[in-house]
Amino acid sequence: MSSDHPPGLDLDQLRGHLDRERPGLVGGPLTARLIEGGRSNLTYAVTDGATRWVVRRPPLGHVLATAHDMKREHRVISALHGTDVPVPEPLLLCEDDAVLGAPFYVMEFVDGTPYRTAEELAPLGAERTRAAVLGLVDTLVDLHSVDPQAVGLGDFGRPEGFLDRQLRRWGKQLDASRGRDLAGIDELHAALGRQLPVSPAATVVHGDYRLDNVLIGDDDRIKAILDWEMSTLGDPLTDLGLLVMYSTRLHLPDSPISTTAGAPGHPDAAELIERYATRSGRDVSAVSWYTAFAWFKLAVILEGIHYRYTLGQTVGAGFDRIGELVPVFIEHGLTTLQGRQEG
Repeated sequence: MSSDHPPGLDLDQLRGHLDRERPGLVGGPLTARLIEGGRSNLTYAVTDGATRWVVRRPPLGHVLATAHDMKREHRVISALHGTDVPVPEPLLLCEDDAVLGAPFYVMEFVDGTPYRTAEELAPLGAERTRAAVLGLVDTLVDLHSVDPQAVGLGDFGRPEGFLDRQLRRWGKQLDASRGRDLAGIDELHAALGRQLPVSPAATVVHGDYRLDNVLIGDDDRIKAILDWEMSTLGDPLTDLGLLVMYSTRLHLPDSPISTTAGAPGHPDAAELIERYATRSGRDVSAVSWYTAFAWFKLAVILEGIHYRYTLGQTVGAGFDRIGELVPVFIEHGLTTLQGRQEG
């Protein structure tokens, strides 16, 4: 969608602000398009005909201040820019609601492809797919190797009690979405609580690390990690667990939740875990817990979407099938955790 004024982005206001704050940055009239695919915050590609930028702002309408904090996103990419972690160059943060109606930030536009499904990966072929996915692991190790204090992120989160707080938070999310009985979900939540692992030293965690939140270049290397809205200081293995979950084949035809795991050449979960362990030097013996926790989190998120669908509060296609996915995610979580107990 390209227009002079996409929803939530007044280009005249944006141009005026950029001319004041970064004189000479913009050379001609601005046009913009909304980039589809984000879960919540809105992302726009903006150009003056010669250069492209990206603008990020919270969704339209009322939002919780903490849930869509532009300042946090801008802060983490500013801190990581210049490290080995590939992030777009941040150009400007605006906390004045008067410009666009909400805080926003501007960063460079990075060329690359976010691969969302096995079907999108398939044309790369097995060798290139393998290289891209292994690069995803290597880049995660690079992120978790950054010393938070050294880049000014020593106070970016509260690592003490991180897993316990996460588990309680997602339990509350579940309680807020209860519209039906879900076999096994309380059992999964309780078992996760009983088997809480001891976290390694805290790192910057992305919070939603998967293939479609990175941009892959023509050389199959990761050009940028995107969507930092869930980032904090915490347990690095939560990122690994989520990546393992998204690398597991669901065997669900026409599922609105996609994983890339079915693509030819895609490394299996065991290889991804082994590569992370070897490169990071971290003990990954509790990875089944973190993977089960990822299944639980996704089950809660999907149940929330299903609950809003039953109330008539969702717009778009595919929401009618979300509800039937939730038991599948619960089952995966329980079997993953049971596998850990048996091992």
